[in-house]
Amino acid sequence: MAPVQLDSSLLLSVVFVVSCFVVVARSFWWPGRRKDGGRVLPPSPPPLPIIGNLHQLGRSHHHRRLLELAQRHGPLFLLRLGSVPTLVVSSASVAEEVLKTQDHVFCSRPLQRTARGLLYDCRDVAFSPYGERWRQLRRIAVLHLLSAKRVDSFRAIREAEVASFVERIRAAGAHDHEDDDGGGGKRRAGINVSELLIGLTYTVISKAAFGNKLGGTEPGAVRAMMRETNDLLETIAVSDVFPRLRWVDWATGLDARITRTAAKLDAVLEGALQEHENGGSGNDGEADDLLDDVLSAVKEGGAGLNLGMTDVKGLIINLFLAGTDTTSKAMEWTMAELAKNPDELSKVQAEVRQVVGEHAGSVVTEERLSSMARLQAAVKEALRLHPPVPMLVPREVLHDTKLRGYDVPAKTRVLVNAWAIGRDSGSWGEDADAFRPERFVARDAAAAAVDYSGKDFRFIPFGAGRRGCPGIGFGTRLAELALANMLYHFDWELPGGLDVDSFEVVESSGLSTGLKCPLTLLTKPFQA
Repeated sequence: MAPVQLDSSLLLSVVFVVSCFVVVARSFWWPGRRKDGGRVLPPSPPPLPIIGNLHQLGRSHHHRRLLELAQRHGPLFLLRLGSVPTLVVSSASVAEEVLKTQDHVFCSRPLQRTARGLLYDCRDVAFSPYGERWRQLRRIAVLHLLSAKRVDSFRAIREAEVASFVERIRAAGAHDHEDDDGGGGKRRAGINVSELLIGLTYTVISKAAFGNKLGGTEPGAVRAMMRETNDLLETIAVSDVFPRLRWVDWATGLDARITRTAAKLDAVLEGALQEHENGGSGNDGEADDLLDDVLSAVKEGGAGLNLGMTDVKGLIINLFLAGTDTTSKAMEWTMAELAKNPDELSKVQAEVRQVVGEHAGSVVTEERLSSMARLQAAVKEALRLHPPVPMLVPREVLHDTKLRGYDVPAKTRVLVNAWAIGRDSGSWGEDADAFRPERFVARDAAAAAVDYSGKDFRFIPFGAGRRGCPGIGFGTRLAELALANMLYHFDWELPGGLDVDSFEVVESSGLSTGLKCPLTLLTKPFQA
């Protein structure tokens, strides 16, 4: 929905100019402008009045622009985004200091306008400032919801939905139509792989999170609402960079859009909560889902846990939103890179079919994934090149500290450029931009140690430290299972008229980047 427009553009201009004078008058408080106190600040490109360095970010793909700035100013530099001082980290060694050595200092979150409006004033795990409430929610997520044992318990859901997914691919391939190639001939159009992957991920995570209890809301409506919620969370509000221009969010219609979406989201969550509480665990023979787990953990914790239903809603929607978006995009990027690198596709496919052999039955099962080293390496390599969130969710400094000899004041925001770190030639060699899964094939102990846990700071697609993603195990298990089945049951090609040189792998804009255009491929059932 387009933002609401003011009837009088003149009134808007006048008020904006007045507000700018207020911002200018106060902008010189920024630490980078202070000459007193003897503080030594990180290097910084010269800011403009009022907007600071906002003009240097461009309109999209901020991670690319920030890498260009890092190449001029170093792996640690300071920006002023509006009136907000922002530290940018672009190397593995500096990331290790921020996310490990001083994780206790760099572990809070700035209060983002859209997150506050949608996630109950940030009473969730991903966007909540550091504190006791966040620690309690994080503990529930790690110990009760996303432990290895709990992830294993959803194996039947994953395998059943992947089996249905395979049949949807088969049906889509059977109905693949021919288009005119412009020269009087015909060429096959291919199938929309991106849409199929999104549908699979949404269904699996929805069933794991809510079971079949969505408060009577149609799954299609919930999926559309989740997409709208994600779009809003990726929006940078004016008040995020100019806190004193809070009125602009109202004037542009952003506040109204947040309020409408939050109301719809809360109605669904309230309905799901009531259905779970009224029906009890395992209703109609259905196994406990993640919402059942959260409710049990909160009730068993009693007054000592100090959490309520609002915290339950914030936590469960966090898990749902984060898991759906990142998992589907990890699979999408892996298939796109394999399609663009047919030699690598052949190697991975040969491994999958050799491991499965004649024992596939209708689906490839999870127990065989551990033997598919090249498939796992392909997923890691795709995530190295295309982390689900290129700029990790911003952090905020809890108190004044020093980093690499520089003074970093409290409340400074911190951006970790995971995309730049994953493509650093100093860590990955001169071919750092190339798709080479062999980097992650565990021929030795060093290669085997590079995993998703955030212990190797050259590879942090899911973050690290206290704020690392707790759902890595669930997401990667689903991604590997779906990809193994896709590669076992089908042969894949680029649509007619495209070769690997003309097939562009272009990323979309936003907080979480997928392909700019849906991934369309030709498929043919494999005959064993």
